Amino acid sequence: MTRTADETAAAILHGIGESARRPDATLKVTGEFAYASDLWLEGMVWGATLRSPHPSAWIRSIDVGPALRIPGVRAVLTHEDVPGEKYFGLEHKDQPVLAIDEVRYQGEPVALVAADHPETARRAAAAIEVVYEPRPAVTDPRESQRFVRYQPVRRGDTFEAEVVVRGEYEVGMQDQAFLGPEAGLAVPAEDGGVDLYIATQWLHVDRDQLAPCLGLPPEKVRLTLAGVGGAFGAREDLSMQIHACLLALRLNRPVKISYGREESFFGHVHRHPARMRYEHGATRDGRLVYVKADILLDGGAYCSSSRAVVGNAASLGVGPYEVPNVHIDATGVYTNNPPCGAMRGFGAVQACYAYESQMDRLAEACGLSPVEIRVRNAVSQGSRLATGQVIDSPAPLADMLKRLASMPLPPERTDTDLRSLPGGVSQTTHGESVRRGVGYGVGIKNICFSEGFDDYSTARVRAELVGGEPHVTVHTAAAEVGQGLVTVQAQIARTELGIPNVTVATADTSVGSAGSSSASRQSYVTGGAVRAACQAVRERFKGLPAKEALERFGPIEETREYRHRPTYPMDPVTGQGDSHTQLALCVHRAVVDVDVELGLVKVVELAAVQDVGRILNPQALEGQIHGGSAQGLGLALMEEIQVRDGRVLNPSFTDYLIPTILDMPPMKLEILEYPDPAAPYGLRGAGEPPTLSSTPAIAAAVRAATGRRLTRVPVRPEDIALSE
Repeated sequence: MTRTADETAAAILHGIGESARRPDATLKVTGEFAYASDLWLEGMVWGATLRSPHPSAWIRSIDVGPALRIPGVRAVLTHEDVPGEKYFGLEHKDQPVLAIDEVRYQGEPVALVAADHPETARRAAAAIEVVYEPRPAVTDPRESQRFVRYQPVRRGDTFEAEVVVRGEYEVGMQDQAFLGPEAGLAVPAEDGGVDLYIATQWLHVDRDQLAPCLGLPPEKVRLTLAGVGGAFGAREDLSMQIHACLLALRLNRPVKISYGREESFFGHVHRHPARMRYEHGATRDGRLVYVKADILLDGGAYCSSSRAVVGNAASLGVGPYEVPNVHIDATGVYTNNPPCGAMRGFGAVQACYAYESQMDRLAEACGLSPVEIRVRNAVSQGSRLATGQVIDSPAPLADMLKRLASMPLPPERTDTDLRSLPGGVSQTTHGESVRRGVGYGVGIKNICFSEGFDDYSTARVRAELVGGEPHVTVHTAAAEVGQGLVTVQAQIARTELGIPNVTVATADTSVGSAGSSSASRQSYVTGGAVRAACQAVRERFKGLPAKEALERFGPIEETREYRHRPTYPMDPVTGQGDSHTQLALCVHRAVVDVDVELGLVKVVELAAVQDVGRILNPQALEGQIHGGSAQGLGLALMEEIQVRDGRVLNPSFTDYLIPTILDMPPMKLEILEYPDPAAPYGLRGAGEPPTLSSTPAIAAAVRAATGRRLTRVPVRPEDIALSE
C-alpha cells in the first residue's frame, strides 16, 4: 500500500494510524508498574471496612468499643462521623456513606477503622459489635415494587405476521473482574482539604460526590489518577474514596485502603442480571414485521447507573435490524441483591443475547441460514432505530456479515491432543461424544453518553523548548484504565504538531473534566479535545517551523473543550428521540466443540468483522477487540456471580471463573474503516461492540452442536448434558 505524504510523516512520528508503543508497556510486562495498591507514604495508616453480613436488616446498635481497645487502632467511624451529606450516588444520591439505620445488601459498609497495620485494621473491624434485626429480602426482581426506571418504546401498529417466534431469555450477573482491586491513598492537606490518589474512571464526578460528604468545597478535594488495573465500568461508582478521605481528615495523616479480592466482589457494582421475553413476527421470506420485548433488569440495592442501562436496553432492544413495528417495555428495579451498574456494553449486552437468539429461531422457522436472515433485515445508513433515530453515518452491516461468512472455517479436528478437546488436559473426554457447532452474533452499541448528557472533554496542550528541542505536554483528566488512551493522546499531538517529543501528564482534577473512561468515548471526546488544543497551538506558530516559532514566541499553551453533537432524552411514553450520538457494529462467528454427554465446551475459533471508522492505533485496536471478545466468551460459558437469597456464594477467582489463555481461541479479524464525518478523524468507538456479539455467537454455536435451546447465559454443563 502506498502511503500519502501525511501518512508517511505520521509513521515517522509514531502518529495516528501507527502502532505506537505504549509508554507503560515495559513496566507492566516486567511487573514494575506502580498500581494504586502500591501507593505508600511515610506515616500512613491503613483503613478497613466493616460490611453487613445480611442482604436486608435493621441496625439496632453499633458498639465500636472492642475495636478501639485493640493496640494500634487509631480511629473507628460510623455514619455519625460523616461531617457533610450522608448520601452519594452516580446518578441519584440514594447510597449512604455508611449505613445509618438499615442495610440493603450483603456487603454494605457499616463502619470504618484506621490502624497502624492492615491486619490490625481488619481485625479491629471484625471486633465491632453490630446488632442486626434481619428482615425479609426482596431478591427476585419480578417481585420488586420499587422501580429505578420504566422506559417503553412504541413504533407502528402492526403486530401480526405470517411467522412468529417467541422466547424467554436470562442473563446472569457478570463481574468486571478487573485485575487490580480497589485501592487509594488519601492525604490531608495544609489548607484543610484532602488529596486523593485513586484508581478510578471518572476523576471529576468522584470529586463532585466526595466534596459534599466531606463538608468541603470542591476546590479543596483534589484527585490524581493512580495506576489502574482495569475497570470495565466498575470504577465509575465510588468504593473506598469517601472512606479513605474521612479517615485521613479525622487523623490528619495519610490513610491507605486496599481491598482484597473477596472484598472487591462486595465493593463494586456488577452487570445487571436480566430476564427478557421476546416475540418476533416476520413474513415467510424472513422480513421482520414487528418485535415485542419485555426487558427486566435487576439494579440491586442502589441506583448507580441503572437509569442509563435501562435506556440503552430499550433503545437498542431490537438490535441493528430494520423493524417497522416495535413494542418494548424496559424496566429496572431495586432489590436486595448486590448493586449493579456499568459494565462494558451495559444494557446493550443483555438485549443482544435475547434478540440474536430470536434471529436464530426466526431463521430456522423461515428455512434460512443464520447469516441470510440477518442480511435481509440489516440496517444501513439512513435506516431508523426503534426510537426513530436515523443512522446518519456508514453502517455496512450486510457487507460485514458477508465478509464474515466468507472467512474459511477451521479444519475439522483430526488429532487426539487433549489440549484441543473440551475439558483439556483434565482428561475428562477423549473425543467420543464431541460435536462441532458454528454460530453467528451481531451487536449494535451506542458510543459516548446519551439522552442529553452534557458529554465533553477538556485538554490543555503546552509546546515549549526543552534542551533546545520542541517538546509537547498534553494534560487531561481522562483516565487511562488499560485501553491505551495515553498512547493515543500522544499520537494525536505528534500528528497535529509534527513534534515527536510528547509527554502526557498524569490525569488529575487540576484541569477541566474529561468525563468517564466508559461508553467507548475517550478517543472521540478526549481525542477531539487534544486535537482542538493542538490545532490552537499550531495556529500560534504563525506558519513557522515548531522550533523557530518557540524560539521566537516562547512557550505556547492552549486549552480547549470538545463536545459531540447534542443528544436528547427518550420520550417517556413513546421512547422516540435522537438519544445517541454514534453507533458501532461488530459481527462474530464462533466455532465450538462440545462434549454433549459431559456438557463441556471448547471454543475452537472466533472470527470478527468490525467497522471502526478510522484506525488510530492498529495494535491497541486489535487488543480491544480480543479483550471484548474474551469478556463475551466469559459471559457465554462461565462467568456468573452466584447469588442465593441475596448472598454472594462465590466471591473469589477460585469460584468465579474467567477465561484464561487456554480458554481464549485464535481469532480472525477484519477491521473496516468507514469514517463517521461527525467524529474526530472519522473514528468510531471500538472497545464495547465485541463484547455484545461474541456472547450470542458462542451460545448459537453450542446450540448448533447440541440441538438444545439454551435460553440462558452463561451456559452451564447441565444445560447441555441433561435432557430437556
